[in-house]
Amino acid sequence: MEQEQQKHITIVDENGNEQLCEILHTVDSEEFGKSYVLYSLVGAEEDEDGAVEIFASSYTPAENGEDGELEPIQTEAEWDFIESVLNAIEDELGEDEE
Repeated sequence: MEQEQQKHITIVDENGNEQLCEILHTVDSEEFGKSYVLYSLVGAEEDEDGAVEIFASSYTPAENGEDGELEPIQTEAEWDFIESVLNAIEDELGEDEE
């Protein structure tokens, strides 16, 4: 997923509906030995602050290099890691705007 990063993934929600999502960022964690993907729903409406809801999942690439498996993030430590990644991205975007 790193070299030829695709821009969209399709997820299946709890009701069995397919949702097209835009990949915002991928990151690997040596600490957890996992890859993570941050994504948002395509066409999601922005809130009053101009933000859209961002989702995160751990990602296991398929052996054939094509589609992989998204898994829920399982620990508070992993969520802390994801939060630090989001904060770093926000900081970087803020610097680019100045």
